[in-house]
Amino acid sequence: MTRFLGVDLAWGEGTPRKKANETGLALLDDTGRVLGARWARGIDEVAEWIVTNTEPDDVVAIDAPLVVRNLTGMRRAERQVGMGYGRWKVAANASNTGVGWQGGIALRRRLESVGFVYASGLEPAPQGTRTFFECYPYTTLVGMHELGYDDERPRYKRLDRTLPVAEGRRRRAAACDELIRRMAGLEASDPPMSLHSHPLTRGLLDTPSPIDDVPHKHREDLLDAVLCAWTAAIRHRHGAARMQVLGEGDEPDDDGRVATILAPARPEQRVAGRPLRVPTGARYSRRSERMVPIVSASAAGFASSPTR
Repeated sequence: MTRFLGVDLAWGEGTPRKKANETGLALLDDTGRVLGARWARGIDEVAEWIVTNTEPDDVVAIDAPLVVRNLTGMRRAERQVGMGYGRWKVAANASNTGVGWQGGIALRRRLESVGFVYASGLEPAPQGTRTFFECYPYTTLVGMHELGYDDERPRYKRLDRTLPVAEGRRRRAAACDELIRRMAGLEASDPPMSLHSHPLTRGLLDTPSPIDDVPHKHREDLLDAVLCAWTAAIRHRHGAARMQVLGEGDEPDDDGRVATILAPARPEQRVAGRPLRVPTGARYSRRSERMVPIVSASAAGFASSPTR
């Protein structure tokens, strides 16, 4: 029986003076039961939980950049997030070797050192291995029609800076509660997922989302971990019928890994065969919901080229 782990990774690794932010962790079985849910801090604690809770053929979905070889600008996969999901106000922040947060790379190296296999989605993973891939929960939210986000993604993370702080916090909490309500309806979906099946995730249903920033972030990290685990189940159950590989055609790193994001997709969100570009105008960042201007491909140092 394949099981599915979700990791909403804190991208910064922390320092001796400052602990890493919390990472949300979740474990689902193939019936949708939540077998495990918790928070952790730091790569050591996260890696230990993953290793302890996996068996051969289990799949781990991680919300963090796992393969980064570009010195500047954005990875191809991140640009394709904007191409496919920009209409739903979803886009990705730039990852490159110059940024200060590389927790995903550290976790990838740790997992590979104990036999886990990075799955780019471009070729079948070896059977009998523990595999892991990069995901992005926002693409799951708008890419799976079962959740009903047909027009734009829910604003359940950071505050809307166009509103007074108190009103922004109230609306953020309301959006989070609505997302939890919709996720609670996935028990009969394919694949299923049951928030009721574990005390911690059931607590998301039993108590309203906090207004204040710190407890809200605590809740959001666990919620995103469950979404990551469900994404792993979607890939296992449906493969290319419900998922797409973002980043295909990017240059591999020195060991042959291609930086990809495996993302649920509606037919109109698929990027295969479309010119490599991002929508003009404002975009919503992966790490922040503030609107920031999108730079052109040429300004970011990328040449436009077709996807495969």
